Amino acid sequence: MFSHLIIDYLFVFSVIIIWFMLGYQFILFLLGYLYGFRSEKQRHTLDESAVELPAISLMIPAHNESLVITQTLEGLVRLEYPKDRLEILVINDGSTDDTADQVIKIARQDSRVRLLNIPKELAARGKSAALNRGLKECSHGVIGVFDADNVPESDSVLSLARQLAANPELGAVIGKFRCNNKNRNLLTRFINLESLAFQWIVQAGRWRLLRVATLPGTNYLIRRSILEELGGWDEQALTEDAELSIRIYQGGYLIKFVPYAVTWEQEPETLRVWFKQRVRWARGNNYVLEKYFAQVFRIRPRALGLELFYTMAVYYIFFVAILLSDLLFAASLVGLILIPVPGPYREVWMFAYLLFVLEIIIALSREKEDTPANIFLIALSYFTYCQLWIAVVLKGAYDDFIRRREHIWVKTERFRVTEP
Repeated sequence: MFSHLIIDYLFVFSVIIIWFMLGYQFILFLLGYLYGFRSEKQRHTLDESAVELPAISLMIPAHNESLVITQTLEGLVRLEYPKDRLEILVINDGSTDDTADQVIKIARQDSRVRLLNIPKELAARGKSAALNRGLKECSHGVIGVFDADNVPESDSVLSLARQLAANPELGAVIGKFRCNNKNRNLLTRFINLESLAFQWIVQAGRWRLLRVATLPGTNYLIRRSILEELGGWDEQALTEDAELSIRIYQGGYLIKFVPYAVTWEQEPETLRVWFKQRVRWARGNNYVLEKYFAQVFRIRPRALGLELFYTMAVYYIFFVAILLSDLLFAASLVGLILIPVPGPYREVWMFAYLLFVLEIIIALSREKEDTPANIFLIALSYFTYCQLWIAVVLKGAYDDFIRRREHIWVKTERFRVTEP
């Protein structure tokens, strides 16, 4: 009797958590969709204004990036930005391939490109360490970061800079990232759907609701004075972007999402590479959660602190709900348990599933990617791609809380791709 009561409570708990998340996501989805229209109006206003553009130092940390670095630099030198206000610093972080040679070749053609070689004894200590080393060599008051596999659209940095110049309350501005190898296989198609949904629902929606966004790790600008005030990037963090985002808000600054500032990046093409990358993300979130668990509740306004806590804990909130519902559904399906809790739970589950599909379809419509093939993939992703996150969170928790493994930065493997 007691065990049946526990199962009933677990089932109801999982339903409540899932519906709370779906309800909140639906609010963010609506606000994010509307923010898309508002951001376009802001874009036209800024394009017609006469804001003074800041001088920018773009940093590209690079460790064995020979497959992608030339394409990235060619994209950066094509940027529509005053040439005398832009420098491009490639941080060669212990590469053993010909990354440095490719950078030198482009630097000979464009004096804005510089190469910083980190000494061998200090190299390969992670992205944060490379960025901190590079920051000391930057010449300008606004710092930009791009990953070595990114090819920004020509007006991306210009759009970000105009926002930063026109809004003194902003500490940082972030653009949108797109997948340039999205059609390579089924996995990259799923990742493309995931990244678009995340940006239009979570980043855009949270900015519209609470003026909250988080650094994505690439395609962003930040004021150098704030970086120096905060002590740069945390070299223990595997997700340096999420960790720095918390400190930016603790310092009283804002991060704004600018969806029309676009960069194209490469995504993992194999499950092995995807899994290693996502486990690093999960472990990075574990670090941030442990470091800031108590502090975020002291951030004012309180709603901002709660949102930042939700951002840090979302892996586990959603993981617990999905895992419980999966286990209970499977056990009841084979007749191991009977859940007598009254209610139209089958209909509730179907409605939740349809809401999940609908939100992503409409988010994709912002990019004109709501094709029949993508709609089918969205419907399929809940039962396949989304379930992979259970293994990711479990592995991250095992590494951090049971084995207490050291945090070692492992770069994502690159593939040779062509521009979109």
